[in-house]
Amino acid sequence: MSTHTPSSFVRLGALKSLAEFQEACASIGIDLPVEAFAGSPSPLGEPAVVLINGKRPGNRIVIHPMEGWDGTTTGGVSDEMRRRWRRFGESGAKMIGGAEAMAVCPEGRANPNQLVITEENQAGIAELVGILKGAHTERYGTTDDLVIGFQLTHSGRFCRPHDRARWESRVAFRHPLLDRKFNVASDEQVLTDAEVEELIADYVRAARVAWEVGADFVDLKHCHGYLLHEFLGAHTRPGRYGGSFENRTRILREVIVGIRADGNPINFGVRLSLFDKVPHRPDPARAQPGKLGPGIPEDFSACLPYRYGFGVNPEDPTEIDLTETHMFVALCGELGIKVLNTTAGSPYYTPHLQRPAAFPPSDGYQPAYDPIIDVARQIQAVRQVKARAAQGLFVIGSGYTYLQEYLAPVATAVVRQGWADAIGLGRAALSYPSMLTDAIAGKPVGKKFVCRTFSDCTTAPRNGLISGCYPLDKFYTQRPEFAQLKEIKKQLGA
Repeated sequence: MSTHTPSSFVRLGALKSLAEFQEACASIGIDLPVEAFAGSPSPLGEPAVVLINGKRPGNRIVIHPMEGWDGTTTGGVSDEMRRRWRRFGESGAKMIGGAEAMAVCPEGRANPNQLVITEENQAGIAELVGILKGAHTERYGTTDDLVIGFQLTHSGRFCRPHDRARWESRVAFRHPLLDRKFNVASDEQVLTDAEVEELIADYVRAARVAWEVGADFVDLKHCHGYLLHEFLGAHTRPGRYGGSFENRTRILREVIVGIRADGNPINFGVRLSLFDKVPHRPDPARAQPGKLGPGIPEDFSACLPYRYGFGVNPEDPTEIDLTETHMFVALCGELGIKVLNTTAGSPYYTPHLQRPAAFPPSDGYQPAYDPIIDVARQIQAVRQVKARAAQGLFVIGSGYTYLQEYLAPVATAVVRQGWADAIGLGRAALSYPSMLTDAIAGKPVGKKFVCRTFSDCTTAPRNGLISGCYPLDKFYTQRPEFAQLKEIKKQLGA
């Protein structure tokens, strides 16, 4: 892989055609499929093959689950949340892959304003479902082909349930590189097997709430370094939930068994980080004035073999290894899981893998090479997983936002060629919820709404402000937090 400076990155906004886009990709050694919209029906508009809660999603567009930082301090809903869910309903996506990352218990929140899926908040969550369905019906006439999932999560190492500036981490194991960053200083912060069993009961209770308010499936979150994903890398943990692959996946199996024992017929999905790498940090030696340095791996020389991750080569944790990823995907098929929503890495310690961007969040680093390379890396990993996945597992591709105007042509080609069953939108949906449905309808791209990966939707909540697309969504540009965010970024050199 060649190294580039930011000034040499492909400037997607300056390209004039698909041909120029392909030439630009070829110039940095990657080959992304594209398909122009030439009047033929788009595969993105075709109904899905999978049945979820007896319903067939009406197209191949998915809205990813995203962590809200704008609920109440009791884990309830807010007007900002209601607006976001309404926009998701208006988007035209026929699968809501989680909408909001919902903590299964108050202490498992990543911030004090995260939605908590408990009986106490059930009425508010039901209201959100009603808002989403009502907006979808008003614009598209029916919700018979709309599938709604809730993402259930515990933030684990990233718990900050009481104060946005104070980590209250609970972890699967002690990590030689991440413990200091997230204030893990004691073995008492490692969840005991008994505490894991209590947490499994929280997942069962949360799934019951999800079913009662109208969710079609629950996404059991195994990604981005959050707790269940961290358990997949718990090679050094003793006991029932660590060590062997069977033990490291025991939580997933026991959650599903518990939900079924509760008499709950809800369907299941998993969002999975297919691969990861050793944690990265900004390189101060190459920092430019007023900017973070490019991302480089933490020193892992004392951590070999690297037994602290999933989808990573233990002999060289700067490399990807999909061996256990394929094992996990096969397990999903055996357990009857219907939806596999793919992603990679973690926004907290490998953000370049998870959300390729030209501009880093305030706690990140500058890209060390053209971000399109990481887009292609995710697409190829999903292609490999899809080729080996059990028949009937609905595989969703991710990581497309950085492609900007070229998102729809690449997404179309990927689905046409069977590399993924559907394409999910995360950050891109905040500023432009209908981006892919507009493309299907033959409408020109609304360029003023296209996400340019400024990362303000991450920098704002990392610094105590509510989440949202500050650069492109006038709802947020007109708020007082917009000026606060500009000042924060200036001070941090982000």
